[in-house]
Amino acid sequence: MSTVTTVAPLTTQDADTLVVAAHRAAETAGVTASVTVLDAGGHLLAFRRDDRAVLISGETSTRKAYTALQLATPTADLVDAVQPGGLFHTLPTALDRPLLFIAGGVPIHRDGRLIGAIGVGGGAPEQDHRFATAAIEALA
Repeated sequence: MSTVTTVAPLTTQDADTLVVAAHRAAETAGVTASVTVLDAGGHLLAFRRDDRAVLISGETSTRKAYTALQLATPTADLVDAVQPGGLFHTLPTALDRPLLFIAGGVPIHRDGRLIGAIGVGGGAPEQDHRFATAAIEALA
């Protein structure tokens, strides 16, 4: 008889915790940001756009989260792979939703399994990555 191990999914309470933590990190750095949290199926669990953030930052955070989820990799680790000659150079045309290959999208794992992703947009790519990872650390 085989044993099936279940992993608790990402909840709306988890998503709210992630959004608050990412916004706190951004505010501390003086950055206005948008934050998107997706569950493992790519469904929107939480979103927040700072009133002072540019409108496109909301789309940016969503695409970063989607990219991190689809490829199960932080978007910061994918930048070189999508450059001409890189491993994923043609990947964005192979999927039905546009991806975004700049830092700020980070997959969320629980017990070694992918349960969702967070995307942060509004700051410099390196800042957005730090805000997203700080949010995940707050969830733990």
